Amino acid sequence: MAAGTAAIDRGSARTPAGRGLTRVWRCRSAPGSRGGLLDRVLAARGVLETGAAEAYLRPALTGLHDPSGIPDLDCAAVRIIESVRAREPIVIYADYDVDGTSAAAILFHMIRALDPEARVTTYVPHRLEEGYGLNVGAIEALAAEGARLIVSVDCGVTAIEPALAAVRLGVDLIITDHHTAPSRLEDLPRAHSVVHPGRPDSEYPFGDLCGAGVAYKLAWRLATTWCGSDRVTDTLRTLLVELLALASLGTVADVVPLIGENRIITAHGLRRIRSSPLAGLRELVDASGLDSAHVSSADVGFRLGPRLNACGRLGHAAETIELLTTATGERAAQIARELTRLNERRRTLERSILEQATELADRAGMLAEGSRAIVLADARWHAGVVGIVCSRLVERFCRPVILMQTADGVCKGSGRSVEGFDLHAAVAQTSSLLESFGGHRMAVGLSLSEANRSAFEASFAEVARRELHDREPVGVAEYDAEAGLSELSLESVRDLQRMEPFGRGNPAPVVRVRSATLEGRARVLGRAGDHLALRLSDQGRSIRVVGWNWGARRGELPPGSPVEVLIRPRVSSWSGRQSVEGELVDLRIATRG
Repeated sequence: MAAGTAAIDRGSARTPAGRGLTRVWRCRSAPGSRGGLLDRVLAARGVLETGAAEAYLRPALTGLHDPSGIPDLDCAAVRIIESVRAREPIVIYADYDVDGTSAAAILFHMIRALDPEARVTTYVPHRLEEGYGLNVGAIEALAAEGARLIVSVDCGVTAIEPALAAVRLGVDLIITDHHTAPSRLEDLPRAHSVVHPGRPDSEYPFGDLCGAGVAYKLAWRLATTWCGSDRVTDTLRTLLVELLALASLGTVADVVPLIGENRIITAHGLRRIRSSPLAGLRELVDASGLDSAHVSSADVGFRLGPRLNACGRLGHAAETIELLTTATGERAAQIARELTRLNERRRTLERSILEQATELADRAGMLAEGSRAIVLADARWHAGVVGIVCSRLVERFCRPVILMQTADGVCKGSGRSVEGFDLHAAVAQTSSLLESFGGHRMAVGLSLSEANRSAFEASFAEVARRELHDREPVGVAEYDAEAGLSELSLESVRDLQRMEPFGRGNPAPVVRVRSATLEGRARVLGRAGDHLALRLSDQGRSIRVVGWNWGARRGELPPGSPVEVLIRPRVSSWSGRQSVEGELVDLRIATRG
């Protein structure tokens, strides 16, 4: 899907007409698009041709590319099958987040389907004790236990020393990853295979697969190589379709763009989560309180994903992999309940760190007009939670954020970026101060000596200031089209829902309503009054609008005020009745006359 041309709203970003209470407003496309609401929104996304619109609204599995285009993938498949047939011990070495654990489960299920007696196990490092990715100690321990083949998922593309350790120990290492790869082939790890769609020699047409997406492509090739034909057995064909559910978890949770192959994988995978043959996945859905037959990308992002991640953040992600692979019956239900408990604890820690980090950033002048980055470290913070808090701070203050926990003379943490700022490249400019780092444009993990902390904070802040000097740190709210309240019918909003799945690269449609009136006083929602419920009306049409985290702005919204709003239209079901509601993106009080 091509991106639409971003045209600054007619009111320009620097005038009241182009700015709401929280953000600058910008239209995704030039004014003047015609047709129904869906047609105008598709035009804003660059989907202009009838054929392109049909392909976009009905993503087909035939749109997936041949896995062989990914460098080293075919030779990796051949080596894994050799191990399966020889009954060699195979270890799938996973990252501890949703992307890594779902990727590990994909390969585990495929290998077991090829041969139920295959000697395949999984390994996931402890986030706090071992850190991210392949490490020499783990490679040595696995080799000592008899591993002859180690397959990494969602990690390893920069693991030079662990790869050398594997060679020294006579273990074949297959790396599958999607994180930023070295720019030169000679800088890749010395492994049997380095399966990565973004390698410098890659001609693969889609470079935005997540780790689970890469693992799915390898599972696909394992099936065809095992069968010696592109036509696989009915059992393997059914499995490949069911494994899309796991691939969709990693794709949504890792926040890769939901375009191209990612959109196809997610659209088909989400449909299979609820009815998955995996008992653990079904128990997770139930523990998350999802009562709908359809699991959406938002459900993965806000309910399933955080629970799966909580284990790796606050415990050990081995239980997450067990849930997605071998757990059945009461054991699956037990793990799902434990993930829910850990997720509640994670939320409590997140709120505490968010408050502390906001206060420290303000005190350090990192929220001032001239600042372009937030870089903080604190001994009180949990290293497994700081990444989520980074995301919250990026949303609130619109600048790249790095947060670290200090312990035993070492700072370990995570960073999140804003669109248009390559965080991995920026951190690379400070690499002389770091012990290790890795990631991609939008997210990184890193560690450094506490002795280098001040120098790193200053160095990174300077990089951000230099590269973002002409960019005001204010949020941009993009909208797709203008519409009156009368146009937001059940039929037109259902049409917009055909654009799912929504996420990065394909956000839920936002419409600009230029003329509406606040009907009565905004009502607070939530135990802490953090949210608002508004009612907007215009020419006899009235709809409810929910403003998440708008509770503090209640006093800025006098009843009866004329307003202009940006909302995400949606269909709400309550007591068997469906109605159109809006999710508030931004609002401004309009002037009468």
